[in-house]
Amino acid sequence: MAPGNDSFVTEFILLGLTDEPDLQLPLFFLFLGIYIVTVLGNLGLIILIVLNSHLHTPMYFFLFNLSSIDLCYSSVFTPKMLSNFISKKNIISYMGCMTQLYFYCFFVISECFLLTSMAYDRYVAICKPLLYNVIMSPKVCSSLMFGCYLMAFSGAMAHTGCMLRLTFCDANTINHYFCDILPLLQLSCTSTYINELEMFIVVGINIIVPSFTIFVSYGLILSNILHVKSTEGRSKAFSTCSSHIIAVSLFFGSGAFMYLKPSSAVSMDEGKISSVFYTNTVPFLNPLIYSVRNKDVKHALRKTLRRRQF
Repeated sequence: MAPGNDSFVTEFILLGLTDEPDLQLPLFFLFLGIYIVTVLGNLGLIILIVLNSHLHTPMYFFLFNLSSIDLCYSSVFTPKMLSNFISKKNIISYMGCMTQLYFYCFFVISECFLLTSMAYDRYVAICKPLLYNVIMSPKVCSSLMFGCYLMAFSGAMAHTGCMLRLTFCDANTINHYFCDILPLLQLSCTSTYINELEMFIVVGINIIVPSFTIFVSYGLILSNILHVKSTEGRSKAFSTCSSHIIAVSLFFGSGAFMYLKPSSAVSMDEGKISSVFYTNTVPFLNPLIYSVRNKDVKHALRKTLRRRQF
């Protein structure tokens, strides 16, 4: 799809994370390191889950999808972000920008609802362990994932479709390191009221509904944990919950800070810093949170390594 007839801009210039020359190279190596760990961590987790049959359970089915989403998600904007640190002029075409926006929205919404599904999975495992295999059947797990991707497709189409209706005149400099919604709205030379209304509704649904569901799930989990007599069992359950809650808080908190306010009330410098949390930090932390302290994953890794030695 080509830009509309009323759109005079054929390419955009990305300002990047910062314009400080002394910070460009250090930030390049910092985010390159984060990206390498993100790719290796998520790809490694995907391979382990595929190769080890004892990990073919609902929990690891969701974790497989989470790692796949994080791998694709971080790859949508990180390579361009890294090139921005070492390039003098950072240009992205109009269609490249809209494509990046679409896939960014698709993967970020997918992760919102996948984290919600994982919270529900943990609720069933802890609160209804005897019915776990019945409730979390392969059909239910597949349906939950289909719902996640359907919501992501719908949200991404809504955001990108509304952006394509805008007219961009002479201003083409995006004060960001990727094609995000708010920086693009600030460049439009036509009214963005419909876009802001659409953004508030869609983002509100994609943050409030999953957040409420996760909050209720973990409320029931914590209530159940408090009735566990074993101190060791209680401590283990609390540890698992706290790790997920931290990741969820970073992801949803930074997203809410960025999007659930009028565009005029958001400083783009604040927005860029907030974006780093849910675009770089969360995909980087997820493999660590769900594997480093996980005995099943450690066992699968040792088993896979021994298998490769023979």
